[in-house]
Amino acid sequence: MIESNANAQIKKIQKLKKSARFRRQERLFIVEGWKMTEEALNRGLVRSLYFSVSGEKEYAGRLSGYGREVPSEILSDRLFSELTDTVTPQGVLAVVEMPQYDRAQFAHSKNAALLCLEDIQDPGNLGTMVRTAEGAGMAGVVMSKRCVDLFNPKVVRSTMGALFRVPFFFCEEITTDVELLKKEGFTIYAAHPRGQKMFTEETYSGRVGILIGNEANGLSEELSNLADKRVRIPMEGQLESLNAAVSAALFMYEVHRNRR
Repeated sequence: MIESNANAQIKKIQKLKKSARFRRQERLFIVEGWKMTEEALNRGLVRSLYFSVSGEKEYAGRLSGYGREVPSEILSDRLFSELTDTVTPQGVLAVVEMPQYDRAQFAHSKNAALLCLEDIQDPGNLGTMVRTAEGAGMAGVVMSKRCVDLFNPKVVRSTMGALFRVPFFFCEEITTDVELLKKEGFTIYAAHPRGQKMFTEETYSGRVGILIGNEANGLSEELSNLADKRVRIPMEGQLESLNAAVSAALFMYEVHRNRR
């Protein structure tokens, strides 16, 4: 049993939780709870498992049948509670390899619909968008390099496992990638307060890219100018804009509604 936070494995877990640079360097991140751990186990991505004393009694017996033996350790309940961000920890966390997707896997299908995100900063927003993208049947999520780290623990929790099921792609310059999507036959839509049509008045047929911008500043002018069509979301009262995750959800489900 590991009881000290001076243990090398514990130090690595703590660093993976805190440092996006270290996560990228190691190509690893942390998941908590059995649901997320099971998602990673099903995909053969779990590098190592850690149980609290109480969690080991409940979950260790579920590990058979995942194809390979995963190294595991038991932590004291006190130490485990220090590592977790949840109020009521389930007693299991895992060090997991980052899923990787080839851009061609989701950008080249005949009727692909992509969510394209520019500089999203709030972890809860990004996680919610990825989760909603799965629910709305999006082919994938494209993220600019200045978005909050997808493997930030708060983002991971907010995705509710969707990050293991929704293909994603990080781009150095999102304008370059959107220009490439246009060349590949994608129609690009952007929410804009001066959009000529309501977002519900488009048909979103064929290949579609939906642009969602930074929470504070919206879409950059450069990216907004790449949109083939600007559409607006109706708002009452004195609001100037909606929450980015809400706007994304409205757009994605309108695409879904038009394709049923």
